[in-house]
Amino acid sequence: MPNKEEITNWLKGLQDSICSGLEALDGSGRFQEDLWERPEGGGGRTRVLTEGTIVEKGGVNFSAVEGNMPPKLLKVLRVEADTSEPITFYATGVSIVLHPRSPRTPIIHMNVRYFEMSNGTWWFGGGIDLTPHYVDEQLASDFHQQLKTVCDEHDTAYYPAFKTWADDYFFIPHRNETRGVGGIFFDRLQTTDQHSKADRWAFLQSVGSAFVDLYSHQVNATKDLPYGENESNWQRLRRGRYVEFNLVWDRGTKFGLETNGRTESILMSLPPQADWAYSYEAAENSPEAKTLDLLKKEINWVEKLMETSI
Repeated sequence: MPNKEEITNWLKGLQDSICSGLEALDGSGRFQEDLWERPEGGGGRTRVLTEGTIVEKGGVNFSAVEGNMPPKLLKVLRVEADTSEPITFYATGVSIVLHPRSPRTPIIHMNVRYFEMSNGTWWFGGGIDLTPHYVDEQLASDFHQQLKTVCDEHDTAYYPAFKTWADDYFFIPHRNETRGVGGIFFDRLQTTDQHSKADRWAFLQSVGSAFVDLYSHQVNATKDLPYGENESNWQRLRRGRYVEFNLVWDRGTKFGLETNGRTESILMSLPPQADWAYSYEAAENSPEAKTLDLLKKEINWVEKLMETSI
């Protein structure tokens, strides 16, 4: 059964391998590392790439923090625990957000994490999702098929459940639209009759290890597509939606800020530039309008892939 040291060391290696893979994919960009310590215990390695050929701004962060479990944190996590004795916690993970230079290439996000408390409670969580500025239905289908393949290797029930979870999580209620084309999201994966801790850990490893191949497919299909001022303006508007979700609705961002997390690392997810236009409306039948029409829950992207292959 994996322990926190084994999990932590693997996640450090995952950060290393993803950074190497992304540098090779970008061609010119290099990650700069910022080591930090948390006064209450633990720390991390924030790695940021800016002004690359493909990636305008992106981060691949590793953290491992620990300390006493404050009552406020128990409430945030909705965990019931006996507080008559002191409880400590340990949390480690890798978090990634990449904002590409080209509006034809999608934003991508991934997080894989592990959490445990001294009272024996533990779980795995994470997810990966894609936010195209312009939705290409074939590439969205490809992305979901790749994720389904990863999930099916562990449990065929994973993809439909975690895809629905992502649809619900990566949703902007005040805009009534999804942040992008979704992906998978999961949290509090623990031991069940069907899954041991080792099973859950193996699944998390598969998700993390799939990242570079998943994004490489998207980049290689879009990096040479032409774009102009109209597409760049739209990109900044879509980045604005990304900011709205992360600052207003994202539980991870809120959790980090509410628990004295490192602000620079938490807000690494924000794009280098974003715009907001008053009462913007996309022109009828435009590529922008088509994208807005596809920012909905419950689209079966795998079936769309099958339909376009016939």
